[in-house]
Amino acid sequence: MKTFRLKVIRFFQDDLESLVEENALSTFTAKGGERGTVKPKAAFDADKDAKALMKAMKGLGTNEKMLTDVLADRSSAQRQLICTAYQKATGRTLLKDLKDETSGDFRNLLVVLVTPPAEYDCHEVMRAIKGVGTERNTLVEIFSSRTNQEIKALSEAFFKETQKQLISKLEKELSGDFSKALLLLAQGNREPGTKADVEKAREDAKTLYSAGEKKLGTDEAKFIDILCRKSIPHIRQILVEYKNISGKTLQQSIEAEMSGSLEKLLVAVVKCAENLPAYFAECLHDSMKGGGTDESTLTRIMVSRSEIDLLDVRTEFKKLYNYSLHSALQSEVSGDYGDCLKAICGGDD
Repeated sequence: MKTFRLKVIRFFQDDLESLVEENALSTFTAKGGERGTVKPKAAFDADKDAKALMKAMKGLGTNEKMLTDVLADRSSAQRQLICTAYQKATGRTLLKDLKDETSGDFRNLLVVLVTPPAEYDCHEVMRAIKGVGTERNTLVEIFSSRTNQEIKALSEAFFKETQKQLISKLEKELSGDFSKALLLLAQGNREPGTKADVEKAREDAKTLYSAGEKKLGTDEAKFIDILCRKSIPHIRQILVEYKNISGKTLQQSIEAEMSGSLEKLLVAVVKCAENLPAYFAECLHDSMKGGGTDESTLTRIMVSRSEIDLLDVRTEFKKLYNYSLHSALQSEVSGDYGDCLKAICGGDD
């Protein structure tokens, strides 16, 4: 446990050093799904796929392999066309039939695959804040890693399903500095931009240093305002300037100055800005370590990154842990659920 944590910290520090050397400022997520493992199927035929799924669930027993072969090898947009064709042919929704004909983690995974991304993010946030307490790790992962566009789509889906504003609901469920930071992120109004102003980034780095390491006590508001509002390229430059000023990384400073959910959230924001695929690789590893598997997190990340940057996540996973994501799935998950996840993973490294 401790060895893995030290290695992850060292990995992110090494990645920061490459930023210092190369001044590499990149966009928040991969563009156009170029680094996804799941791509639009060539010669796609929604009616043909719908018939294959009907056949797989007809009569006694279910052909789980056929369900995986079709749904794990189509883009999200194509799956929605399959849903439409399926309902037209049967008068039933594909979602309902999948729920009726499958079970357990495999059923949950198939449900995610046929749910549009924004709706799925919405459902995960609703699940995280439902009932007594909140699943803060889920909220941290989603709101620290999603783009403005993705967060706004999530908010629209939330309003469509609940007739309530997402921000208002989060305000009722959360409190303290964690609430302030998460609510800023949940607005989906992070400053736009593809380039950083080095001088402004240096000034913000000085502000953060003065608000934390340089003083007795910590001015959390300064950290929240800068890290939850500024553009991703700007934050990446702040990371470079902060290390030049302090000698420490900003992540190390946050971990030394803060605690609890706010620390987790701001560290996640820093990691996502610095190396988004590496952040998800770490989350995937954490979901499978120890005595059990966090299937909800595993499913969420595998599906949500499958058309964006899962190839890069696989690469970072191998760098961090010296074994492949595919081999981790082979060891930790089994049955139809494991087979479907490995199909989404797309291969071994």
